[in-house]
Amino acid sequence: MNKKQLVLISLAIAGMFSVPFVFSSSDSGAGYWDRYRQKSIGVASIKNKDYLEECGSCHMAYQPGLLVSQSWQQIMHSLADHFGDNAELDNETRQQLEKYLLANSAEKSDYRRAKKFSTGINSKHAPTRITKTPYFIHKHDEIPVKIVTSNKKVGSFSHCNACHTEAEKGIYDEDGVQIPGYGRWED
Repeated sequence: MNKKQLVLISLAIAGMFSVPFVFSSSDSGAGYWDRYRQKSIGVASIKNKDYLEECGSCHMAYQPGLLVSQSWQQIMHSLADHFGDNAELDNETRQQLEKYLLANSAEKSDYRRAKKFSTGINSKHAPTRITKTPYFIHKHDEIPVKIVTSNKKVGSFSHCNACHTEAEKGIYDEDGVQIPGYGRWED
C-alpha cells in the first residue's frame, strides 16, 4: 500500500466516525440529537395545529412529507369524496391547510425520508394514497399482507401508527416497528 492510499483510507475512516457537534445556544444535547435523528430517518413532524385538529380528528394526521404537492392538491380538491367519506371544509380552512401541505410536501422537504417518498413519482399521475407511492411499496414489499389486513389492531397499511410506534413524531425507521400480535418486524 502506498502513502497516497494510506492517507485516503485514513481520511475515509476518520470521516466515518466524525459527528457534527455544533450546538446553538438554544440547543440542548438531547434536542439536537432528536432533530438530527428525525432528519435522517423521518419526515418533518406536524407544526400546524389546525391541520392536526381537522385531519387528525378522523385519522392519523399524515405528515406533509409523505406525499408530493400534486398528491396533496388532488386530496384537498376532492374532500367531498375523501376516500369514501365527506371531509369538506370551509374554503378558507381548506386553502390554509392546502398551503401548509404544499409548502411542506415531500419534494420540498430537506428530510431524507421525505425526499425518498418523492422519488419515482410521475407528477401527472401522482398517487393520492401514501401506500401507492413507489417508496412505500418498496419498504413494505416483504411484509405479508395478511399480518396487516387480517389484523384487527391494524386493518390496513394506511394505519401507519398501528405499527410504527413513533409515526406521530414523523419517525418511520424499522427499529420502531411493532406489528400488533406479531411483535418487532425486521426484514
